[in-house]
Amino acid sequence: MMTGRGAGVTGDGRTLGGGVNLPALRSHNTALVLDLLRASGDDGMTRIKLAERTGLTPQAVSKITARLRADGLAVEAGHRRSTGGKPRTVLRLVPDAGHAVGVHLDRDALRAVLVDLTGTLAGETSRPVDLGAGADAVVRAVGEAVRELTPGGRALIGAGVALPGPLDHTRGVLHRVTGFPEWDRYPLRAALTDRLGVPVVVDKDTNAAALRLAAHGTARSFAYLHLGTGLGAGLVIGGTVHRGARTGAGEFGHQVVQLDGPPCTCGDRGCIEALCLAAVARGDLAEAARVLGAGAANLVALLDIDLILLGGRTITAAAGTFIDGVSTVLDARAHRESRTDPTVPVRLAAADDHTIAQGAAELLLGPLFGRHV
Repeated sequence: MMTGRGAGVTGDGRTLGGGVNLPALRSHNTALVLDLLRASGDDGMTRIKLAERTGLTPQAVSKITARLRADGLAVEAGHRRSTGGKPRTVLRLVPDAGHAVGVHLDRDALRAVLVDLTGTLAGETSRPVDLGAGADAVVRAVGEAVRELTPGGRALIGAGVALPGPLDHTRGVLHRVTGFPEWDRYPLRAALTDRLGVPVVVDKDTNAAALRLAAHGTARSFAYLHLGTGLGAGLVIGGTVHRGARTGAGEFGHQVVQLDGPPCTCGDRGCIEALCLAAVARGDLAEAARVLGAGAANLVALLDIDLILLGGRTITAAAGTFIDGVSTVLDARAHRESRTDPTVPVRLAAADDHTIAQGAAELLLGPLFGRHV
């Protein structure tokens, strides 16, 4: 049941949007019903069909949908002809009954989006930000962006925040963000929860992007490689984002491929990230693509994935160069191994600026609809 739409309160006492208490939405059965209503869109679904699709009894579905209607999450949307007896009432989800904010916090910029319960974009904002300015300044900037997106006390389910790793997704604590050691062990989730007054989830930017892409049926197993101010990967294995036992999987940029190579801001030498960024800085995008391809080939060999997706501002600005360069390395590796199956395809991920921010919002929405994120 969606209850308690009180106002969230920021860490300095200011009211921010409406907080939402969702105890019954954590019920597995309720999540199943909500997910079906979400998927049915404007067409909606009858209670009988909901019972058939979920395996629940009609009585159980009636109780769940009555609560959803009482809380404004579902409404009646007409009737359908029945094979016998009176017409059956159609129910549909109310998309704007709740909203989530997704924040993409990069090393030099912040982009935030507001989405409704279907994940549809309802607002966006962006601004420069400097991770090196310190936690107080960054947390304040996130608070300002969220407040800008939620005028008039709009009810918020919560906020998802995606930023460069490494970090502890489970506890919402940062590790040594590459290039910004002062963030080590900073409790970002707790700080933002206190400021925003709503639940907050923190994850790596590449994981958020991978989650968004997986939700749209991209592939069952793929790697999303993101090259912008840094280099990282989001891994989807068997349809699920793979974070690893300590939620540290995907630190793709810090594979050492040249033992005596240039120093990296992580403290090691010869990392793919250092080599890629150095090539980009001197304008040699073909070399950057070749290095990225070497790392992609390692992932394919280790994980036997179906697809490589490329994204990030550096790649989207020269998509053809990077797709061709990475594909060439993968083709050469396959030829050396005398493989007869097709080379793993390389494609550009959805080339919009919202992918990571919308994936961050999905960190909040997914569990409401029974989806593992």
